[in-house]
Amino acid sequence: MGGTQVIRGQKDGRGGLGNVLSGIAVAIGFVLFLGGFIWGAVVYQPYTVPTDSMMPTVNPGDRVLAQRIDGAEVRRGDVVIFNDSLWSDSPMVKRVVGIGGDTVKCCGQGGRLTVNGKELDEPYIDQPKPEGVGAFGESDTPSTGGASGGAGASSGPGAPDTAGALPVVASGTPFEVTVPEGKLFLLGDQRSVSIDSRAHLQEAGQGTVPRSEVSARVDALAWPRLRMVDRPKTYEPLPGGTSKAGPLRFQAATVLGGALLVAIGAAYGPLVRVLGRGRGRRREPVGVG
Repeated sequence: MGGTQVIRGQKDGRGGLGNVLSGIAVAIGFVLFLGGFIWGAVVYQPYTVPTDSMMPTVNPGDRVLAQRIDGAEVRRGDVVIFNDSLWSDSPMVKRVVGIGGDTVKCCGQGGRLTVNGKELDEPYIDQPKPEGVGAFGESDTPSTGGASGGAGASSGPGAPDTAGALPVVASGTPFEVTVPEGKLFLLGDQRSVSIDSRAHLQEAGQGTVPRSEVSARVDALAWPRLRMVDRPKTYEPLPGGTSKAGPLRFQAATVLGGALLVAIGAAYGPLVRVLGRGRGRRREPVGVG
């Protein structure tokens, strides 16, 4: 009889400690899970991109997560959300290629964009349209200085190579702009259709946008693809370098870790009961004897 009570006491003791620990795990997990979501909602803003001007980086209909930032935090290569009444009444998404003091020119050797004389390797831009299609697409009005896709000449930047293949051209519209301080020069990744700074070259500021108009920086695609938007390495050697990724990865890890703790803590009780019943059945004959 006494032995039976000792066995029960040990069982209850283990169960009591386990219940406390599982309760703590659930509480911590819930805090992490909820806190991660709240943190994410404060730092990030979801947007749906309606146009194809940022393909292939962002496709029409993609849902993106953009970190709320101040315009002073913007670096070259960032994909930003901004408002400019001269461009549109709605928020727009473009890539920053030049900041205040930069001289942005197109095109250098091989049809590449240059910033302060440095040629940029831009693997993120889309292939240009075939010959005969305007630099901003059929429905866009091209700026003075070029309406072709850059495929008609037999030599110079953007000309077909010896095999007849059309190389990637940074822009079908030649230009050279010195960006005023406090402003940004922005281009879409699908240069052949994007209505961007090139479409406003004849306006005051030569198509540049004030930093203060930037509200967010795209960090990731959330739907239908889930992936981070990388910072282009080509801008790293330039003064100021590139921006650092936001806390999205850490926030996601916090939410997933919290969910895991809640699941483990909630599963502890049912698991102990199942195991306890199995031990009880094995011990019954000993008790009867």
